[in-house]
Amino acid sequence: MSPRVLHVFPSFALGGAQARFAALANRFGAGFRHQVVALDGDLAARARLDPALTIDFPSVPASKNAMLGNALRFRRLLRDWQPDLLVTCNWGAIEFALANLPPVARHLHVEDGFGPDERHAQLPRRVWLRRLALRGSTVVLPSRTLDRIAREVWRLPQARLRFVPNGIPTARFAAPPRPARVEPVIGTVAALRPEKALDRLIRAFARLAAHRPARLVLVGDGPERGRLTALAASCGVADRVCFAGHQDDAAPYYAGFDVFALSSDTEQMPLSVLEAMASGLPVAATDVGDVRAMLALANAPFVTPLDETALAGALDRLCADAALRRGLGEANRARAAAEFDEAAMAASWRALWDGSAT
Repeated sequence: MSPRVLHVFPSFALGGAQARFAALANRFGAGFRHQVVALDGDLAARARLDPALTIDFPSVPASKNAMLGNALRFRRLLRDWQPDLLVTCNWGAIEFALANLPPVARHLHVEDGFGPDERHAQLPRRVWLRRLALRGSTVVLPSRTLDRIAREVWRLPQARLRFVPNGIPTARFAAPPRPARVEPVIGTVAALRPEKALDRLIRAFARLAAHRPARLVLVGDGPERGRLTALAASCGVADRVCFAGHQDDAAPYYAGFDVFALSSDTEQMPLSVLEAMASGLPVAATDVGDVRAMLALANAPFVTPLDETALAGALDRLCADAALRRGLGEANRARAAAEFDEAAMAASWRALWDGSAT
């Protein structure tokens, strides 16, 4: 019988970690059976999963400010369910990691990045709890920045850490050559949440738009939409900014962009940047996580400090030069195909799930 894997997410709303899980589960098919716990009850990413998968979604709500009580309750569930593997995702699932002490199941913890409360520094209480809960677990990290934090700040044993870069089906994002438009399209694909700092992008665009024809397209939805719409109006660019909302398939939008922009305060190895690279786009981005290392070397001058003026300057230079955009886009496309295709990532994850890598 195929191994049964229990995956615990703070939320199963669609995001990078959830999209990666769906891609892997769909790819491996009947090779694994799955249980998915969304501690907030949001199962929106379920729509990405193949209906033929053997998978169930038990309801396991978590009580606020009750870490010990939650951990004891979760441990009883682990004993009842007896999964072959427990996979916890990010800080929001740490109580399930604590519940597995001492181990009921083999444990992988995946750390994809941090929310707004840890965008600038690690919180001491969380550092100590990660050190306690994860010391005997295999910890999977998609970025070199996170790998360094796990070693130097959380002080986890090097032997327990696995660096597995994110990957995407690069061929699916291949786009035809882009025309040299008089009004270039700057685009981003992101959840409209505070840590994405899309207000920085709108202000940067407004600086550029004061002297150059261009349009801005934001693909994604979230709690910041109303505030961002109002900001575009107050900056005088509402007629040049399009809020496209959530899209199940963003590939056609990448194909319609001339420049990809990332304005986040915190990222690690964002899938959106990989998708933009695979689509042959130049990227103007804030210098967060592994973004600089992900991009082709020639794109490095367009990775900026967390500053709207610097981001506006990078966008302006790219919008001004179609030949530069084409050259950088081709370099990014080649790097994505060579380094970040989904096949290599999937091979690493299969070995982690079936135990052959640990």
